[in-house]
Amino acid sequence: MSFYVYMLKSKSVKKITYVGYTKDLKKRINLHNSGKGAKFTRGRKWILIYKEKFKSKKEAIFREYYIKNNRSLRKKIKEKNL
Repeated sequence: MSFYVYMLKSKSVKKITYVGYTKDLKKRINLHNSGKGAKFTRGRKWILIYKEKFKSKKEAIFREYYIKNNRSLRKKIKEKNL
């Protein structure tokens, strides 16, 4: 089974991003956009700007944590996808 680490960017407020992990990327993005995703993402519409695929949940969680806590990497990803 594969897991994904992803980054979303708000459609309305361009500087806001969200990083998460999931087994089903398409379903998770739909949840975020329907207001049923993470509390932080409710009330906004999101677009996928980055994804990585991993073989294990553990790898995905470590990578998600790394991206969430590395502001310079988040900024590079965001700028690359303007």
